[in-house]
Amino acid sequence: MSRETADLSEAEDKNAPELEEDLEDLALGEDYALNPEFVAMVVDAADRGDAERLRELLGALHPADVADLMGFLSPDYREEVLAHLPSDALAEILSELDTEIREEVLETVAPATLAKVLEELDSDDAADVVDDLEDEKRVQVLAAMPETERTAIESSLAYEDETAGRIMQREVVAAPQFWTVGQTIDHFRREADGLPELFFDVYVVDPAYKPVGAAPVSHLMRAPRNTPLAQLMEPVTEIPVGMDQEEVAYIFDKYHLISAPVVEPGGRLVGQITVDDIVGVIQEESEEDILALAGVSDAGRNADVLDIIRARLPWLALNTVTAALAASVIRAFEGEINKLVTLAVLMPIVASLGGNAATQALAVAVRALASKELSEVNAYRTVFREMAVGLANGTALALVTGGVIFLLFHDVKLSVTFGLALIINLFVASLAGVLAPLVLDRIGRDPAVSSSVFVTFATDFTGFLSFLGLAALILL
Repeated sequence: MSRETADLSEAEDKNAPELEEDLEDLALGEDYALNPEFVAMVVDAADRGDAERLRELLGALHPADVADLMGFLSPDYREEVLAHLPSDALAEILSELDTEIREEVLETVAPATLAKVLEELDSDDAADVVDDLEDEKRVQVLAAMPETERTAIESSLAYEDETAGRIMQREVVAAPQFWTVGQTIDHFRREADGLPELFFDVYVVDPAYKPVGAAPVSHLMRAPRNTPLAQLMEPVTEIPVGMDQEEVAYIFDKYHLISAPVVEPGGRLVGQITVDDIVGVIQEESEEDILALAGVSDAGRNADVLDIIRARLPWLALNTVTAALAASVIRAFEGEINKLVTLAVLMPIVASLGGNAATQALAVAVRALASKELSEVNAYRTVFREMAVGLANGTALALVTGGVIFLLFHDVKLSVTFGLALIINLFVASLAGVLAPLVLDRIGRDPAVSSSVFVTFATDFTGFLSFLGLAALILL
C-alpha cells in the first residue's frame, strides 16, 4: 500500500464517526420522520449497485427507522435492502415492520436464516413473526430452531390472538421467598444468558410457582445483600393469560404498571408483560377505534386496491340505504318545496349541523366506552348531559342563524321555522350520538364500527322531517 493510500485510509477512519453522525442528522427530520432526500439516497445507491454505500446508509438508521424506510420502498428495492442487513439487525426490524410488508419480506428469507434471526427476539416478538408465516414455511422454521425457543413460540401461538398470552414474553425472572438480595443478584450474574433482555421486577413465587409479590430491581440495588426478598416485595396485579389485550392496556394505564406477571387459570406464573408491549397495544387499539368509527379498516402503505374496496363498500352500501330512507322524507314534502324553493336552500344546513353535533357526541362516547369512563353507573347522567348540551347548542345556533336568515330573506316565520328545526335536530343528534354506542355496546356489538351509520341516518331523517314538517305547519 502506498503512503498516500495509507494516509487516505487513515483520514477516512477518523472521519467515519463524523460521517455517520451527518447521515443520522440527514436521515430524520425534527419530527423523527424519514426525510425524502434520504430515501432518495437509498434508492440511488440501490440503482447503482453500490453495496458499500447502501450498508453505510442503513447503518446510520435505528432498526425502527429501517422498518419505516421499507414502507416507502417498492418490493424490488426492499429485496435489495434486505440483502445488506445483518441478522441481528434484521431481527429487530422484523418486529417493527407493518404486517403486510413483513409477510412479503418473510417470503424472501430462507427458513434456516429466519430461524437464527428469531433466536435474537423475545418469545412474544418471535411468535408474532412466526404467526405471519405460511404453514409450510412455519414448520420448516420451527424445525430449524433449538427446542427451548421452539417450545416457547409454540406455547405462545396456542393462545388466542389479541390476548395476554399472545403479547406476553415467557422469559421471566422469578425467585423463592426465602432468597436474599445477594442470592438473587448472584443468580442474575450466573444465568445472564437466560434472563430477559429487559425486565423491571423479580417475581417472588411460592413452591407452586404462583406469584406472591414482586421485588423491583431498583429496590434490590439499594438493599443490603442479606435482606430477604419477602421484606422487599410489593403486591402484584396478576394478568390472566386469556384476558383481552385491550383490558390489559386498561389495567396498565389505571394502575401505572411497568410490568405485570401473567398467570394461567391455576395461578401458576407463565410469563410477563412489560410496558413496551402495552405501548404498541394502546396504539393498535386506538388506530382500530378511529378507523372503525369511520367504517374503514387500516389500508396501510402497501394495501391492495381490491382489499380497500371490500373493506369500505359494505358500509357505503348500508349508508346508501339509510340515506334513501332520509331522502324519502324530502319526497313526502315535495309539494311544499315546490311552493317555497327557499326550503331546498336551507334544508341541507339543518342536516349538516346536526351531523356535526352527532359526530362530536359520538366521538366522546366511543372514547369513554373504550377507556371505561362510561358504563351503566353513569350512563343516565351522561345521556342527560348530552341532551342538555344539544339543547343549549341548538338554541344558541338557532338565535344566530335565525337572525341571519331574517336579514337575508326578511321572513320572520322562515327564521322561526329554521331555528326550531335546528334546536330539534341538534337535540336528537346529541342524544343519538351517545345512545347509539351505548346500545350497541350493551348488545355486544363494537360501537366504533356501527354507530356512525345509525347516527347519520338519525340526524338526516330528523333534520329533514323537522324542517319540512314545521315549514308545512308554519309557512304554508
